[in-house]
Amino acid sequence: MDKFFGNLHAVLIAGLLLAIALMFGLNGQYFSDGITAGNAILRWLHTFFGILWIGLLYYFNFVQMPTMPKIPAELKPGVSKHIAPAALFWFRWAALVTVLLGLGIAFHNKYAVPALTFSDPNFKLIGAGMWLGLIMAFNVWFLIWPNQKKALGIVEADDATKAKAAKTAMIFSRTNTLLSIPMLYAMVNANNG
Repeated sequence: MDKFFGNLHAVLIAGLLLAIALMFGLNGQYFSDGITAGNAILRWLHTFFGILWIGLLYYFNFVQMPTMPKIPAELKPGVSKHIAPAALFWFRWAALVTVLLGLGIAFHNKYAVPALTFSDPNFKLIGAGMWLGLIMAFNVWFLIWPNQKKALGIVEADDATKAKAAKTAMIFSRTNTLLSIPMLYAMVNANNG
């Protein structure tokens, strides 16, 4: 068992196989046509990558940022040179995949335009969630990540630039934490009236 659980890829494949078994075994009646099945799978993937994205956002804000000042200076490179860059890789790509899958679902189900323009009362809540998610993804790719690259020394920057970049990344990471709370409400409750 140690070997199996020590291999993240094996665990992910096993989880995927179990999910497929649930999809077709317990929920097979809903997969009578390819469109319904495709839509369900896209929603599941959208949720999976959304959890990965927001989970890492919360890791950065609830764990890493508050803990870094308490870490002895000689140990900080372990986080800034190894853990943070790896977490930021998954963070930014999960954000992109989440948004692309969400938009794909919305366009496929023909509610993207009414939701994003708030032109149909039935789609206003999901539209608000979509806009919040788009703003958050923009922050990840165009504000947090470029500044984190400087702050972590992934790209060359002097100490003053690194400090300013770290502060900017923190502000927009906290902005995303703030926005994630109403975004999650909108996403979870959009179909509940």
